[in-house]
Amino acid sequence: MTCVAFLGLGHMGLPMAVNLVKAGHEVRGFDVMPAAVEAARAAGIPVADSGADAVADADAVITMFPAGKHVIEAYRTGLLAAARPGTLFIESSTIAVDEARAAHALALAAGHRNIDAPVSGGVVGAENGTLAFMVGGSDEDYAAALPLLEAMGARIVHCGGPGLGQAAKVCNNMVLAVSQIAVAEAFVLGERLGLAHQALFDVVSQASGQCWSITTNCPVPGPVPTSPANRDYRPGFAGALMAKDLGLALQAIEQTSTDARMGRLAQQIYAAYAAGDGAGRDFSGIITDIRADLV
Repeated sequence: MTCVAFLGLGHMGLPMAVNLVKAGHEVRGFDVMPAAVEAARAAGIPVADSGADAVADADAVITMFPAGKHVIEAYRTGLLAAARPGTLFIESSTIAVDEARAAHALALAAGHRNIDAPVSGGVVGAENGTLAFMVGGSDEDYAAALPLLEAMGARIVHCGGPGLGQAAKVCNNMVLAVSQIAVAEAFVLGERLGLAHQALFDVVSQASGQCWSITTNCPVPGPVPTSPANRDYRPGFAGALMAKDLGLALQAIEQTSTDARMGRLAQQIYAAYAAGDGAGRDFSGIITDIRADLV
């Protein structure tokens, strides 16, 4: 049994923490939001009075924060100082590559270990313990974290050194955004050509256009009963989060002078979606903006 401090008990973090408990680990949580604290206690997760209290006797610390600035601030303002020497910090937020490397350097300077381990799979994956983890860090720290990651995920990939887990996440979500837009545009085009949604799904889901954005996250009601389209686009993975991740992708594109025109366009499209009704809707709801734009 490992004693784990889990900081960030939101829609993703809480079910991840619950799965750690189910796997036999001791978990102490913390969150700054009262609603998250209440939900954690209702789920049987003990909640500390502060992040420092949560990490004080932990073997490992998992952070699931909204943005990189929150990670760096928490590390600098007492989290690292409160932990025992050699504590393994697992950073599972989605943050910029340079922020992940800065967090890694801060942890090492304080006498700790650190990996970046962002996730893919959304709330459903967190609840079912089927998340994918993309890990950046040393071989030794990856091996130490693996039993914890396996309690929360179904696929864990060691992508290389510090920051490379975040690099893989940025690339993955750029692909996801572009494919979700393409699938939405195809359904709108199909509608205007007279194609039934089910007919188009039956073709594309078994043909060369097959992808996760149609077989799992189909943006129209009907063909995939579990997709957000059948729940009025309740997220899953909110448009605001996709816009945030694409902002990180755009930052990486510019830093590396990469000619990524589709990635840039996807960032613009999702920024506009998140600025409107899409902020709290599933990112597959982008189809509603596409329909409106094409009127």
